Amino acid sequence: MKVLAAMSGGVDSALAAALAVEAGHDVTGVHMALSRSPKTLRTGSRGCCSVEDAFDARRVCDLIGIPFYIWDFSQEFLDTVVTDFLAEYRAGHTPNPCLTCNQKIKFAALMDRALALGFDAVATGHYAQVVGGRLVRSADAAKDQSYVLAVLTPDQVRHSMFPLGGMTKDVVRAEAAARGFSVASKPDSYDICFIPDGDTRGYLGEKLGARTGSVVDEETGAELARHDGYFGYTIGQRKGLNLTRPAADGKPRYVLDIKPTTGTVTVGRAAHLDVLGIVADRVVYPSGPVEFPLRGRAQVRAHGRSTATCAELDSDGSLHLSLDEPIRGVAPGQTAALYDETDTTVLAAGKIVSTRRRGE
Repeated sequence: MKVLAAMSGGVDSALAAALAVEAGHDVTGVHMALSRSPKTLRTGSRGCCSVEDAFDARRVCDLIGIPFYIWDFSQEFLDTVVTDFLAEYRAGHTPNPCLTCNQKIKFAALMDRALALGFDAVATGHYAQVVGGRLVRSADAAKDQSYVLAVLTPDQVRHSMFPLGGMTKDVVRAEAAARGFSVASKPDSYDICFIPDGDTRGYLGEKLGARTGSVVDEETGAELARHDGYFGYTIGQRKGLNLTRPAADGKPRYVLDIKPTTGTVTVGRAAHLDVLGIVADRVVYPSGPVEFPLRGRAQVRAHGRSTATCAELDSDGSLHLSLDEPIRGVAPGQTAALYDETDTTVLAAGKIVSTRRRGE
């Protein structure tokens, strides 16, 4: 097959490209430029898409003997990922920009261009597997990335290759070192790539401006603090609340609700974070058509545990999840991924629009 390898400059995409070559495919490497003014160097595991990352990707392609190109997706990235990120926080939600990037850039803009140029598939370094056209979890449970890929369409899944899906991270690093890749020990990137210093609150304040408001107690309605931006808070947050008085029971308080219209952030007891019901819209089915109702497993964070659930589809196409056990701190804007009852195959995913807490 003619394969386009998406090269981030890290060890995972490097080995994925090498394995595609060794499997006999006709491979071309591409590094996606996602910033109009990329930083020259990375700082440890912070950020990605730097000039250094592009050079690292090129060196790997030279070693394995494949062509290398840089494709500019900076405008598409700004118009979709960054714009969506800011809009979601402005609405009081908690988005995951990596899912948006996978959905709109890596497996949409990149794949569309690849298929238009005659490539049969796009290979990436994600830890997931495609089995019989279905998206399933990686063999390495600790590194599994099927959740962040759950937003793909069946056609995108069919045209995807994940050569690392059956491997562990330790094996990947060892295999990369055996091939002489300088990125074999390069740290993984775990921060939001367009906020390389990790200061999300500072970035949002700069982009969205000051939005002063109150932090209030759920039970008494008393104002406990003032803030300069409700978008600096997220459901389930405990630290950085700067409350003026302790709770009556002396226990910590957590963010329970955010009202962007008034700028009010409500805090309360940890038990009030327990969610037993989830409604999600913009539902996609990466492994093909699904028959509802069904029993399955729900996951709402990239590396969170899954929870047994009953899943139903409403007449408007929204996904309703009734959880057997509560999940703590679920926020609108997050993605809910639905797996089959064996917790291996991704059946559906949607953006969370509302939740039902314990006692509601």
